[in-house]
Amino acid sequence: MGPALTRSADFAIDKPAGEPCPNLRDDSRCGIHAELRPRGFPGCTVYDCFGAGQQVVQVTFGGATWRSGPAVREEMLAAFAVLRPLHELLWHLDAARGIAAAASLLPALDEQAARAARIVGAPAAELADVDVAALRADADVLLREASRLARAGTPARDLRGADLIGKKLRGADLTGADLRSAYLIGADLRGATLDRADVIGADFRAADLRGADLSAALFLTQPQAAAAVGDAATRLPAGLDRPPHWTS
Repeated sequence: MGPALTRSADFAIDKPAGEPCPNLRDDSRCGIHAELRPRGFPGCTVYDCFGAGQQVVQVTFGGATWRSGPAVREEMLAAFAVLRPLHELLWHLDAARGIAAAASLLPALDEQAARAARIVGAPAAELADVDVAALRADADVLLREASRLARAGTPARDLRGADLIGKKLRGADLTGADLRSAYLIGADLRGATLDRADVIGADFRAADLRGADLSAALFLTQPQAAAAVGDAATRLPAGLDRPPHWTS
């Protein structure tokens, strides 16, 4: 309900933030869940709140529902706006803790994760004062260092924020590339190798990953994989599921 929708290739309608989607049923389920892609809502199939929605409803508000009234709805949306990026941050910190080359950073990563977890568990009234940007900036220092350690010894490829929309990168060796926040929309990455490539924030919408090897890509999330096109030969990191819309 919370996020805004903009009519585009991802969403068939415009919807203001905080307004219920017209496809939302009375039981809070999606009325077209099984037909989202053919009905023009592929963006919904790749969205992931990293558990923040469940945290807001079940923990922060003790099982309350946004349907209780406008005041509760506004409070829940405000809490979600804080918790969603924090939950994603916790996911990335956990991923960094799994990088063998970054073992020296474990104490600092654990401390940062504990700090974020304490905020996640705070009452709704305290969340309004949380400086999410500052917390993410502090954590990003560690994530960048973990990435640097993981990519040590690989060719230096600084492609941060690069415009690679629709680029022909078939079979490219992107080992160790820094692809943070790179635009890979519609890029042809068939058979490409992204061994230890840092892909935090990279936009993989409609990128062709058929036959690509992302098994050792750094910080690849489930939403990023789901936004792309892949097949049975696409290799993903352990812990990520093969999106159901990928070809066999």
